[in-house]
Amino acid sequence: MTQDTMTLGRPGSDDSLDLPVVTGSLGTPAVDVRKLKPGLGTFTFDPGYASTASCRSAITYIDGDKGELLYRGYPIEQLAKHSSYLEVCYLLLDGELPSESEMEEFKHIITHHTMVHEGIADFYKGFHYDAHPMAMLCGVVGAMSSFYHDSLDINNPEHRKIAAHRLIAKMPTLAAYCYKHFLGQPFMYPRNDLDYSANFLHMMFGVRPDKDFQPSATMVKALDLILILHADHEQNASTSTVRLAGSSGANPFACIAAGVATLWGPAHGGANEAVINMLDAISASGETIDSTIARAKDKNDPFRLMGFGHRVYKNFDPRATLIREMCHDLLGEMGGDQPMFEMAVELEQKTLEDDYFKERKLYPNVDFYSGLILRAMGLPLNMFTVIFAMARTVGWISHWLEMQTDPDARIGRPQQIYIGEKHRDYPVK
Repeated sequence: MTQDTMTLGRPGSDDSLDLPVVTGSLGTPAVDVRKLKPGLGTFTFDPGYASTASCRSAITYIDGDKGELLYRGYPIEQLAKHSSYLEVCYLLLDGELPSESEMEEFKHIITHHTMVHEGIADFYKGFHYDAHPMAMLCGVVGAMSSFYHDSLDINNPEHRKIAAHRLIAKMPTLAAYCYKHFLGQPFMYPRNDLDYSANFLHMMFGVRPDKDFQPSATMVKALDLILILHADHEQNASTSTVRLAGSSGANPFACIAAGVATLWGPAHGGANEAVINMLDAISASGETIDSTIARAKDKNDPFRLMGFGHRVYKNFDPRATLIREMCHDLLGEMGGDQPMFEMAVELEQKTLEDDYFKERKLYPNVDFYSGLILRAMGLPLNMFTVIFAMARTVGWISHWLEMQTDPDARIGRPQQIYIGEKHRDYPVK
């Protein structure tokens, strides 16, 4: 990294301060404002932290203008084509791709830690039968710290590693248990002879009398791709929350539970669910795709197309390009809700050809296609965000691990601009 300086001062005043400009290996330079308050008696105002870097990170890089996403320097397109989710997990955790022997050892560790303590399974009995799966997941992930307290010393590198492996291995089991409890079906134990994605689908859709349940290869491949594409995404709301919780010294299970809770918000993890709700609403209203598009282009109509455009990607979402073909392959194989899928394809095609959307670069994003894939798999809407949480767990824990060895890490304490009443005395009678 190289450093330059930027001088900040008030017009008409001799007071000024030279602030370091920090430049990473890629991306926009940042002004280090840590000396701003003691130096000039002021601080920055940045709602949503959109112009603030809270940390240095070597995990993921996004260039929204170019539509570029890198995991540890590797383009997402190459990883999606050649890698598997578990190999991506190793990459995000370790920083490098594994050798063949390292990958075999990692797969063995994850596969043989998918089982959860029976006491955790009992937790689900306390949830109402129709509890939202994200509510259950948030609770049981936090509760893991009460079962696996043998490795909660965050200052011990081996403990941190064990906790990371446990979270990645057990999250599919916890997610599947949420679904089974919601259905009122018995839990399916994980199988060591299945890979990560196939094992999750087995626990989701298998039932005890049906011992030969096997998901299709396309279904497994589609889920693995969704997991890869959602594994990490820089300092988004949930990842930043995990880091903020971790800055206090909280244990990793509590921090990941905080990430799950943040992801639950409809503005973050619920986007693919919103796509299906939108398509269902269009179908129920009897509107045509042409009239729907016209409404989306009408500034006086509050209707907005869900699953189009992205806050970060100003050109196109590279993940959408990768998942589009898989979406069409799966829909062709599984069929399912054909009227809705045909409507989605028509919406996709017409918006891609419409100058209004092309000029504004409002292309279908990853949520548009992942929602269709999860619907085609037969998953209910309330499980969509759970799948997202399962995928993102490795990103969350990778950032948590990274901050444990960051010399600049300190407890999060944002400033505020107070707009309340000034000092006033209590009226004594």
